Amino acid sequence: MDLPLGDRSRRPEDATDPAIPVAATVVLLRDGVERAGLEVLMLERPDRGSFAGAWVFPGGKLEDADRGPDPAEPEEAAARRAGVRETREETGLSVDRDALVTLSCWDPPPGLALRIRTWFFVATAATGVLTPAADEAVAAEWIRPSEALARHGRGAFTLYPPTWVTLHGLAEHDDTASVVGAARLGGVQRFETVARRGGDGPVLLWQGDDDYDPDASAEASGSRHRLEIGALPWRYQRTG
Repeated sequence: MDLPLGDRSRRPEDATDPAIPVAATVVLLRDGVERAGLEVLMLERPDRGSFAGAWVFPGGKLEDADRGPDPAEPEEAAARRAGVRETREETGLSVDRDALVTLSCWDPPPGLALRIRTWFFVATAATGVLTPAADEAVAAEWIRPSEALARHGRGAFTLYPPTWVTLHGLAEHDDTASVVGAARLGGVQRFETVARRGGDGPVLLWQGDDDYDPDASAEASGSRHRLEIGALPWRYQRTG
């Protein structure tokens, strides 16, 4: 995947820039039958439009109707409504807005021509019949996170970095209760991304990596929080 890189360092205001579009994603989980392990619902996007050909979780941009009447309402609340709406529109499944557990918030590298800040929510219960919208998905599959990562590593799945990292985290859990418990205990993970060129290609960095802020005066500690995406399989490092 040829991903564009941002062309400047981050500024404190980047993560809350009101001019950036906001989106929501719902990570639908279930416990697999016959002890098959944790499964997640993924959709394959059509070969046109946003994320063309990629496997994603249900989601999309906020619309005006998702925003409450209070202009001071937290962005997360509007994203929660959007996640419920998008899930219903794209899959035919309904989820309870109040049952969503906020997992993470992703802010792309600054300097990109198109930036979208995306909230990720976890849901473990949905009602209805899975009916993917024809204009939103050409395929839908309940899949174990480790299998999705393996397919990506073989070049059989197209994934974008936030989806890949989310799957990587899910693969550490055996069931839905473990995922929800960890999300509640750990709180919202914030991924305020910067991009660099490494020896093997693009590298995405997040807070906690020694190279995240090249202007920082702190002595290098060997700490890593990065995803190397120059070649398959991608390599994720997080220490500390």
